[in-house]
Parts: sequence; structure tokens; C-alpha cells
Amino acid sequence: MIEHYFICPYCWENISMLLDNSVYSQTYIEDCEVCCNPIQVTAQFINTELTSFQAVNIEQ
Repeated sequence: MIEHYFICPYCWENISMLLDNSVYSQTYIEDCEVCCNPIQVTAQFINTELTSFQAVNIEQ
């Protein structure tokens, strides 16, 4: 597991999430720890190194 910091797409606060770097590609929904809105997280790893990360607003 690695801790990754990013900006929430709703409240613009800097937050962190634990990412499982043993799974090559993953997409899931997790709530912001500040504003509690749902964020779609997409992360990709190569050899346990984070190569791509997206956190998007799912409420359009």
C-alpha cells in the first residue's frame, strides 16, 4: 500500500488515500475525507510504481 495525495474534485482540499500497489489497474469509488462526496479513483501501477492516477467528480 502507498499513500497518495491529491486535490478533491469537489472541495479542492488536499487529501490522501491509500492505494494498493499490488493490483496493476484499479477503478473504484471512495468518499472524500473532508466533504464526503464520492470520487471515482483510477490508478495504474507498473512494478508497484504508480504510473497513472485520476480522481474525478462522479456527480455531473
